[in-house]
Amino acid sequence: QVQLVESGGGLVQAGDSLRLSCAASGRTFSRYNMGWFRQAPGKEREFVAAISWSGSTSYADSVKGRFSVSRDYAKNTLYLQMNSLKPEDTAVYYCAAGVGHNWYSVGAYDYWGQGTQVTVSS
Repeated sequence: QVQLVESGGGLVQAGDSLRLSCAASGRTFSRYNMGWFRQAPGKEREFVAAISWSGSTSYADSVKGRFSVSRDYAKNTLYLQMNSLKPEDTAVYYCAAGVGHNWYSVGAYDYWGQGTQVTVSS
């Protein structure tokens, strides 16, 4: 199986940047699609960004142009660079790994991290 641990969250002001990291351990990391999801209080978990095993990326409309997802195969680490942060980005961010084809769906992922809190003040 794959174990995932997120880090890099914190409290920032609107317009600031953060880089989230997701350290993965386990077998065949390079063959998994990797995704970022977030969940705000009172809301369902929503898709943020994803990167396939081949390097293709996808983003939610709400973060397109501001966030960038990447992965380092040598370090077994997934990243989410977040720029121009807005208060509406406030949420717990989760990284996930899976082999499903629908990257935007929670059901496409088999493994999840514990989450890291991102809070953006206005």
